[in-house]
Amino acid sequence: MSQNSKLVEIYVARGEAEANIIKGVLDSYGIPSVMKAQASPSVHVFVIDGMGQISIMVRKEDAEDARELIKGEQE
Repeated sequence: MSQNSKLVEIYVARGEAEANIIKGVLDSYGIPSVMKAQASPSVHVFVIDGMGQISIMVRKEDAEDARELIKGEQE
């Protein structure tokens, strides 16, 4: 992923397992992504008041395609 690319949040996962699934879907379609957590997943195994949530970030130019892929996987 280029250092000049602006990253945007396209999904908030409820934990590391869900985040890895979403990242895997995006990777399989050639959309690079980054997982960004508020705290270390090893510290917050469960999501309580937002702690343990993981944001899935993609390049701004990939955001629309990424959201459509995730939406399609959830239906």
